[in-house]
Amino acid sequence: MHYWVRASSYDFAGPLPQSRSGHSAVNVGKSKIVVFGGLRDKQFLNDVTVYDVENKLWFQPECTGSGSDGQVGPCPRAFHVAVAIDCHIFIFGGRSGGKRLGDFWVLDTDIWQWSELTSFGYLPSPRDFAAAAPIGNQKIVMYGGWDGKKWLSDAYMLDTISLEWTELSISGSIPPPRCGHTATMVEKRLLVYGGRGGGSIMGELWALKGIIEEENETAGWTQLKLPGQAPSARCGHSVTSAGHYLLLFGGHGTGGWLSRYDIYYNDCVVLDRVSVQWKRLPTSNEPPRARAYHTMTSVGSRYLLFGGFDGKSTFGDFWWLVPEEDPISKRIVAPSPRKVSEKNDGSGTADTLLPARKDNETEESAFSELRKRLEVSIALPTKEFHIIDEKDDKELLELASKLSEYNNEVSSADQAAVTVRNHWRESPPGAIQLKELGTLLRDYKRLINLHYFNNEFTSKLLENAASHKEVHRFYHVKNAAQVKRDSLPLQHICINIVFPEIVCARSGFINGRLVVAYIVCSVM
Repeated sequence: MHYWVRASSYDFAGPLPQSRSGHSAVNVGKSKIVVFGGLRDKQFLNDVTVYDVENKLWFQPECTGSGSDGQVGPCPRAFHVAVAIDCHIFIFGGRSGGKRLGDFWVLDTDIWQWSELTSFGYLPSPRDFAAAAPIGNQKIVMYGGWDGKKWLSDAYMLDTISLEWTELSISGSIPPPRCGHTATMVEKRLLVYGGRGGGSIMGELWALKGIIEEENETAGWTQLKLPGQAPSARCGHSVTSAGHYLLLFGGHGTGGWLSRYDIYYNDCVVLDRVSVQWKRLPTSNEPPRARAYHTMTSVGSRYLLFGGFDGKSTFGDFWWLVPEEDPISKRIVAPSPRKVSEKNDGSGTADTLLPARKDNETEESAFSELRKRLEVSIALPTKEFHIIDEKDDKELLELASKLSEYNNEVSSADQAAVTVRNHWRESPPGAIQLKELGTLLRDYKRLINLHYFNNEFTSKLLENAASHKEVHRFYHVKNAAQVKRDSLPLQHICINIVFPEIVCARSGFINGRLVVAYIVCSVM
């Protein structure tokens, strides 16, 4: 069983990417995910936003490198091809406005430098909605697309060392021309599923052999008809490889010959590489809204869904799809957010990560000012506020296990918590690593929930803080090491349990008035 969990504001730090569809999001090793381009409210994008997996941090690198037009990086685009080989991301084609593109770029993610490779020899014709996949750590194979006049069925091989494109000579039958399909390498074959072509949406699975040079095979296509519960015909879907599964999610198909409208999907179907059959993936919790032209990337045992389009709205929400043993599968499911209207683009601010609330409850309070400055939704704590137990806090247990290598063996969750708390208590502020902050904040919440949640003084403190807008002071830092508690002229520390984005807050009474200083950490 897998669980859908809408990402919450304390899952990430840093500036989230804007809502979009037709973008690319590729894993660079296991350390980061790079989001590039896309389409938002008829505007084509060329920004780069990166997710640092270890630190759970989004950031926007300052990229360098210009092309033939003198601008930094590729022009804005969507529905392009993006494939990672080692630390390099290769970008080809796409669409910008009504123009199909045929330029070729590479982004070095070690130094965040763009290089245009368009002038390096023969290139495929301009196209969008093509699909490509890496072959080992040197080559890329690309198939199909749309050139503005016709669907394509050609296949090209790129050698990322020589930067040469070669059109594959394929014998025998070939798949019908298409675009909006997916292409995934499995063992020695390129698997292509779905797409649109010839006025119809397809549900065929094809395999291309002969693309591994060492095998010395003749290139050829074979249509595969596998047993099991195959997905319906669709295009604009995603296929993500993880373990012995290929996970297919979303996309859109037609409503039948009597319907003028497309049908959008939010189902999960897996291709089991061991049993070689299609299976429906059992999921629990309310799923994300149906969509196409989104991205789904793997983060360890989790899948991360971002963006997409459902015919009316562009999404900027994030969703986790996690196995049952994942700690966040036990997270209390928040009520569904307000429906995104046609005029609302589902922008990817922190508001899209939090449940809806009544605006009039705190609109006139100091919390309203804080909400505006931080650009987050804020709700006062309730007894339903979810606290993860020590035994379910995987990161706390892992940290305790590491510390126990230099200490006594950790035999229980309670002992693990004591070990970690002693570590934090004895460590100077500058020695606490950034990746420990999430664990530290969750533990603070646990302790406050245990000891002070129903305390009358705490309720009074929050009430007083809400009644004096002018006493709130904000500090914005770019590095956790800059948080020096003793530098604030206040009397004591109080850890904030309301706002997960806040690292800590100091409060005290100055001239008889309560002062609360919030320290917000957004590491770049």
